[in-house]
Amino acid sequence: MPEGDVVYRTARRLGRALDGRVLTRSDFRVPRHATADLTGRTVLETVSRGKHLLTRVEGGLTVHTHLRMEGSWQISPAGRRLPPGDVIRLVLANAEWQAAGVRLGMVDLVPADEEARFVGHLGPDLLGPDWNEAEAVRRLARRPETSIGEALLDQRNLAGIGTIYRAETLFLAKVSPWRPVGMVEDLGTIVTLAHRLMDANKERPSRVTTGDLRPGRSTWVYGRAGRPCLRCGRRISRGEMGAQPQERLIIWCGHCQPEEPTD
Repeated sequence: MPEGDVVYRTARRLGRALDGRVLTRSDFRVPRHATADLTGRTVLETVSRGKHLLTRVEGGLTVHTHLRMEGSWQISPAGRRLPPGDVIRLVLANAEWQAAGVRLGMVDLVPADEEARFVGHLGPDLLGPDWNEAEAVRRLARRPETSIGEALLDQRNLAGIGTIYRAETLFLAKVSPWRPVGMVEDLGTIVTLAHRLMDANKERPSRVTTGDLRPGRSTWVYGRAGRPCLRCGRRISRGEMGAQPQERLIIWCGHCQPEEPTD
């Protein structure tokens, strides 16, 4: 699933194409909004909120979309032929540009004052103007028995992080993903690292967490399962974390990331 940095860049791309322009076409290809028509309305702004996208439109309306696993937004000059088949879920276009939502996981049209139905449960956004480290730490600490790996992916604690940034953050913090939150000595360090990593990559098309742009060396552990750890040389582990059917990929170095705090 695309993480907060990808969604942030998607919002920026949509904003450059749509914000401040009058819609000449709106085509909702989901049953519950099939008759909706935003033609003639100006797009006010497009923002990201964690892994969610909010496109606010004149008249007090918001288009809420979520990419889920396979979704994307394709921006092209107005009038260009759209991808064939039934993969398009939404088209928003003006005189210059068209945005086609491909395989979007969620498409909703709601009054702007009801956005909280979709994003009100989220914790502080790692890339948002509401970023608040202390609040993120407070939310993480509410369930000390939960593994830190599961807690970081709970969007109610902090919004935007996924399996990639979870793996890289915990490696840099030298904390096992299996360690209970209550046994993590400094949650603030973990939260700060997650924010710094995602913020540093929000404008990059390719993520780099090591500072090394060479192929196979841009991340510490993610994408390197079974290969030597760049820090200690031991083999990097791979597994699944979380209750079925919500289990997610987890990658870590068992040597560099001990399950219990060390002196």
